[in-house]
Amino acid sequence: MAPYESDDSMTAGEADDLRAGRRKAARYVVPVAVVGVAAATIGLVPALADSGDPDLPKISAQQLIDKIAKSDVQQMSGTVKITTDLGLPNLGGLESSLTSGAAKSGDGSSADPTSKLTELATGTHTLRVAADGQDRQKLSLLENAAEYSIIHNGKNVWGYDSQSNEVYHSTAPDGAAKQQKEDVPATPKDLTKDALKSVDDTTSVTVEGTAQVAGRDAYRLVIKPKQSGSTVGQITVAVDSKTGLPLKFTLTPASGGAAVIDAGFTQISFAKPSASTFDFTPPKGAKVTEDSQAEHGLKGSDKGEKFGKSGKGGKSGEDLGKGLDGLNVIGKGWNSIATFDTGGQGVPSGSEAGGNFGGFLDSLGDKVSGKFGSGTVFKTRLINALITDHGKVYVGAVTKDALVKAANAG
Repeated sequence: MAPYESDDSMTAGEADDLRAGRRKAARYVVPVAVVGVAAATIGLVPALADSGDPDLPKISAQQLIDKIAKSDVQQMSGTVKITTDLGLPNLGGLESSLTSGAAKSGDGSSADPTSKLTELATGTHTLRVAADGQDRQKLSLLENAAEYSIIHNGKNVWGYDSQSNEVYHSTAPDGAAKQQKEDVPATPKDLTKDALKSVDDTTSVTVEGTAQVAGRDAYRLVIKPKQSGSTVGQITVAVDSKTGLPLKFTLTPASGGAAVIDAGFTQISFAKPSASTFDFTPPKGAKVTEDSQAEHGLKGSDKGEKFGKSGKGGKSGEDLGKGLDGLNVIGKGWNSIATFDTGGQGVPSGSEAGGNFGGFLDSLGDKVSGKFGSGTVFKTRLINALITDHGKVYVGAVTKDALVKAANAG
């Protein structure tokens, strides 16, 4: 179906309104993620078959963004399916172990969200989600004969791993919960909010037809980079026609093929969940780990840094950047590239690193050279990184050629 309205026809004033709408969406769209999930958690929901092509009133891209911004869904429950395909090689689970190990906190509990939910970074998963306002959310990851849940109820955040019978507990000081939830992209709504932050004059935004998702009539909002060189092909968001809630988020790569991230509800209800949904008492015999950061009385911003901005160690992204030599962002929009100097050598080859880890690195990397010297480009279907032999890093959602060009210019 042809687009209802193209951004190419926007006046300068309308473009300003579009960016203003994006900022409003980022500020007002209430995430339904559970407190404490790592910001590294990416990707929700496999491709869902659209049933029908609902006949809905025409709407412009600006109007649809405004609708998302005004969406105020406080109560809901549903089932989400998740597929994330970054194109990582299959090394018998080694890549999953590396990802999990990198994110695991010092507390060491298998129920800690910072380690457990990194599993969503690869493969297909099923989630159950529920929310009742700002202070009560629940997310459950359903596994084979096991379940992992995160429950936020007031100041308490509980993580429970039924397979190991371990419990993780944290408390959130006043004002911390909202900040933490804003750091967590864990539903189509959260992913959409992050995507809208990228809307600027380097972006094409259109409404392209309609769809049905989880039995709900929805508009299709399509976001595309105008520039060449980005690994992002387009982002498609199915927006509920009545509530303005994003129901499905799909990111397809410029290289084609299956979606890198495909996130959507298979079932959703806007009825108030039962209060018992958010009740939790550690089971008898369970090992309970208290969050050591919470015990030391860290404030909300510090907690957000621990979980959402830097992972282990509690450093903020800003502080982490200060520990690197010359952290900068070059380029604009979708072609932005972060660059910094590690102050060390490049990444070792398979023979130097040894074993499966060396093979994992080699399987991801392409050797490149140019005016900058030589280095290795580590690639996924979305994010690529060039690490020079002198330890300088260039990383972004851009092609290998774009990274080499940036390194040569630098």
